[in-house]
Amino acid sequence: MTLTTDSHIALGPDGVARIGETRYKVSHLAAEHYHYGWTAEELLRQHSDLRPEEVYSALAYFYDHYDELLAEIQSDAVQVESGRERQTLSRSELLARYSGMR
Repeated sequence: MTLTTDSHIALGPDGVARIGETRYKVSHLAAEHYHYGWTAEELLRQHSDLRPEEVYSALAYFYDHYDELLAEIQSDAVQVESGRERQTLSRSELLARYSGMR
C-alpha cells in the first residue's frame, strides 16, 4: 500500500483507498455518509474501532475525489439492488429450503 498525501489514507495496488491498514474502504464510509447522512460523529459511533482523525480523513478524501467516489458508490448500490432482485424467493421456496435444513 502507498500512502496518499494524508497519512491516514492508503492506496492499495488495486487503486482502492483504505483507511490506513484497516479493512475499511474510504468508499464504505463515504457511502454511509452519503446515503444515510451520517456525520463524522455518527460514523465514529458506528465504527468504534476507528479514530476521529481516520474518519475525518476519509470524509476529506471523499470530498476531494467526490465525482469518482460518488460514481463508485452509485455503481455499488445498483449492483446490490440487482443482486437482491435475483435473490427474491417465494414463500414456498423458502419453506422448501427450511424443511431441507432439518
